[in-house]
Amino acid sequence: MDKGVAKIFADGGSRGNPGPAGAGAVINVGSETVASLSQFLGHTTNNVAEYTGLLLGLEKASELGFKHVEVAMDSELVVKQMKGEYRVKNEKLLPLFEKARRLAATFASFKIVHVKREYNRAADRLANQAMDMANSSS
Repeated sequence: MDKGVAKIFADGGSRGNPGPAGAGAVINVGSETVASLSQFLGHTTNNVAEYTGLLLGLEKASELGFKHVEVAMDSELVVKQMKGEYRVKNEKLLPLFEKARRLAATFASFKIVHVKREYNRAADRLANQAMDMANSSS
C-alpha cells in the first residue's frame, strides 16, 4: 500500500558555534503530522545539528515505511551538499553526509529543497526544545 509522500521538515542549531546543540524533524502527509522528533546533541556545531535533523527525519520516514520523501530545510549548505552542488569539505560532516545519501537512496523518490526559515518553524521549534531540555537539566 502506498502511504503517499512524506514531507520532512528538518532543522538543527547550536547556541554558540560550537555550543549546546539540538536537532528536530517533522514528518507530514498532507495536512497531518505523523511524527515529531527532537534530540539534544551535546556540544557541537550548527551544521552537525542540521545534518542530524535530516537524519532523524529520514530514519523515521524509512521506519514508517514511506517510499517517497520530500525534504525541506533552511540550511542552504546541507541542501546544496545533498544535491551535489557543494562538496563536503568538513571531515566532521562527511560521515553524516554519507549516511544521509545512503538513506536517501533507499527511497523510491527523494527530493530536497531549501526553504526560508519561516517555512521551517515546526522543526526549528523542536530543535530549540531539545536545546532547552539540556539547559534545564544542567
